[in-house]
This record gives sequence, C-alpha cells and structure tokens, in this order.
Amino acid sequence: MANEYDLIVIGAGPGGYVAAIRAAQLGLKTAVVEKSYLGGICLNWGCIPTKALLRSAEIYHYMEHANDFGLSAKDVTYDTGAVVKRSRAVAGQLSNGVGFLMKKNKIDVIWGTATITAPGKLSVKAADDPPKGALGGGDYRAKHIIVATGARPRELPGLEPDKKLIWTYFEAMAPEVMPKSLLVVGSGAIGIEFASFYRTMGAEVTVVEILPQILPVEDEEIAAHARKRFEKQGIKIMTESKVASVKKGDDSVTATIETKDGKTQDITVDRLISAVGVVGNVEGLGLDALKVKIEKGTIVIDELGRTNVPGIYAIGDVAGPPMLAHKAEHEGVICVEGIAGKNPHGMDKLKIPGCTYCNPQVASVGMTEKRAKEAGYDVTVGRFPFLGNGKAIALGEPEGMVKTVFDKKTGQLLGAHMVGAEVTELIQGFVIAMNLETTEEELIHSVFPHPTLSEMMHESVMAAFGRVIHV
Repeated sequence: MANEYDLIVIGAGPGGYVAAIRAAQLGLKTAVVEKSYLGGICLNWGCIPTKALLRSAEIYHYMEHANDFGLSAKDVTYDTGAVVKRSRAVAGQLSNGVGFLMKKNKIDVIWGTATITAPGKLSVKAADDPPKGALGGGDYRAKHIIVATGARPRELPGLEPDKKLIWTYFEAMAPEVMPKSLLVVGSGAIGIEFASFYRTMGAEVTVVEILPQILPVEDEEIAAHARKRFEKQGIKIMTESKVASVKKGDDSVTATIETKDGKTQDITVDRLISAVGVVGNVEGLGLDALKVKIEKGTIVIDELGRTNVPGIYAIGDVAGPPMLAHKAEHEGVICVEGIAGKNPHGMDKLKIPGCTYCNPQVASVGMTEKRAKEAGYDVTVGRFPFLGNGKAIALGEPEGMVKTVFDKKTGQLLGAHMVGAEVTELIQGFVIAMNLETTEEELIHSVFPHPTLSEMMHESVMAAFGRVIHV
C-alpha cells in the first residue's frame, strides 16, 4: 500500500534526515514526517546559521585589528541586515540540499504533524502550507517508527520570551538592529556563542550563570582560561548569580540580579537572551497513551535508540543529552542499522566531542580531570600552551591551551580539552584516538606535521609523560 513503509521518521532534523538516508541505503522503504523545514533547528536556526554569524564577527574582528598584521583597514563597519541575510542564505542553501538528498534516496517527505496512534500506526495532520505536490495528512503505517522531534528553548518563570525584549536563539539569530547592550542568561554553548558574537559586534554584554563555572560541562581549567579571555574582551561575567526579576520598558529590560550572598543589583539592557537550555519535544506524539517511558522531559532509550515499546525508537535531542547535532546523526545511524540487523556498536557518550564556537573556541571529548579522579582513576595530565607553538604565533593567536588526561597505569586517553583558535577542528584527532583505544605511547610515536596547531596535541601528550619539548 502507498501509505505503508518499513520505517517512518518523525522529524527531519540532523538525526531524522540522516537516519532516513541510512535506512534508504539499507533498502528500507522510508518516509519522513516534517511540519516546518528540512534540516530542523540545527540547520535552519542553530548550528549552521550561528556559525555564519560568528564568521562575520570573526572577519570584522580581524579587520578592526588589521594593523596587528601589517595591514590597513579604515572606517571598518558592518550592515546588520546584510550579516543576518548572509546567515539566512547559508541556512536556506543547506535546507534545500536536504531536500535534494531526500529525492536522491527516494525518501517520501510527509508534510504535517504526526501522532503515533498505536505501534506501527501514525496519523498525520497536514501542514498549513506544504510544498506543491507534497504528501500530507492521513493515516500511515510503518513497522518501525523513529521519534526525532528535537527540542525547544527552555522557559523559566519570569523570563518567558516575547520576541521583542526577551529573546531565545531564534530572535538572537536575526536581530533587526544590533543592540547596544545585552544580558545573556546561561553560559552554556548557546549563551556563550551569542555573548561572543554580540560583544565582537560592539555590544556591551553581561553573562549571568547560576553555577560557579561558565561552560559548566567543560574542564574547570579550560573554562577558567576562557573566562579570562572573555573578560579581557569586555564581557562582564557573573557566576553563582541568578535573575530574580525582570521589568520591561518600552525598548529596554531591567533585570534584578541576585548573587550567592543574597545581594542584588539592577542591570538595564536593550535586550535579554534566555539561554538556559532546551527541553525535548515529547508532547502531542501520543507517547503517554502508549506508555513510552519519559524522564526529565526526554524519551528514555537504550544504546541503540530503542524505547520500552517495541517498534518505537527515539534519537537526538528528544532522547536526552548531550543535545548535539552530531550525536543525533550518529544515533540515527546506529538506530537504523540495529533495525536492519547490522549489529552496530552502541552509543558511547564519553566519546562524543563538544564544541563551542566562541572566541576563543572551546572543544573537548571524554572525561574532565575532575571527573576522571572522581571515577577512581590515578591520572596524569599534560598541558601545552599556544604560546609555545610557531603556527599559533604566526596566526596572531598565542593564547590558548591543549590539555590531555590519561590513566597513569594503562596510558589510556581518558579526555582531551582545548581552548584557543581552531580547536573545534583539532578535537577530532583525539576523538579518533579514543575510539581506537590509542595509548600515550602510540600518540607519542605519531608524527605531526609542522608548522601546525595540531603539534600542540602531540606536545600535550608528551607533557603528560615528562617528554615535552617546546616549553
């Protein structure tokens, strides 16, 4: 029957569309249900367009400091509308690319909102304005159903977004005018990236974080280094603090900030960005009626994406942290290969890299030094500064650090943590090393090209074992 499939994926974000493509490659008749846009939040309103914004900010920063490189650039300025337009164009291009991939792999796209009425059965309410000729509302069947509905910004009482004065990442990504002052609530990856972008573009930025450390999931030492760099740039950071109340003006927001000792102060800014995390989109899917297990706002799965109800699976943000696009994609592949009987390796969350694309960039994989010690490891730690690397100095990026954490007994690489220029591109070397169960000896015996930033990875490993050369 036309409406029957081997697999239907609900949601066409990174996890959903990748799962669908892999399923098609394995010969499964596959469809994707999507209500808004192909590529999901990441491609349209998250990962990709924010990187386009940050790239504009990076180039603007270099132009402002042209003299540092023996160059001259006068009257440097920017057009907010043009910066946003480029970002949206990048997202649009990639969203169209996902559409091409759906057609190439003969995957049906059903435009609408899905509800699972029973294992193997879905009811789809048609989208208001589906693409011409698209599949729409109706009843569909599939032997396997993957929920890949993603997540949305978490809302705190009193900080509910109004799209004018209080923003989520949606509004922060497409400002009509550049605010002169900004308060960012939350210092995770989303909050810090926007703080970095707006500060580079000239706004006065304050970051409020309820925990003692910014970038809370990162290694303490790396986060402390990043904080010093941010503060040197003029970002005001208030940790162990919270927004007690907010008062809106005609074109400004006054927030009362309460510190750990109970003291308060008022800060008036043009705009406030709420970046206090995300919550899974589990509502309206029929999961409660089917008794699919949900904890802390996300669907509970095993290492292959299976829920407690046979035939129903979940991947990506809706299936819990870490809420990262590459984790969703890999989960999608694992889930589908399990469905197809390929016996894939289950997801090991300790080997998922995390990247924050601020200035300086931050990247990590595996255990922090503190977590490794708490897990009972006798650790040895290597550190290497950007200042000791020729390529970093030539680039004009001498501030940063690479840190590696090893099990002293076995030489196992437990974690790697970086802060500085282009570390989001470097971290994958350590990810591969951890997946291959590489020891310190094998890393030390590897030859790294010169002059590159990657040499610091080598030096950090050698530093952990008393063999560092260039410091």
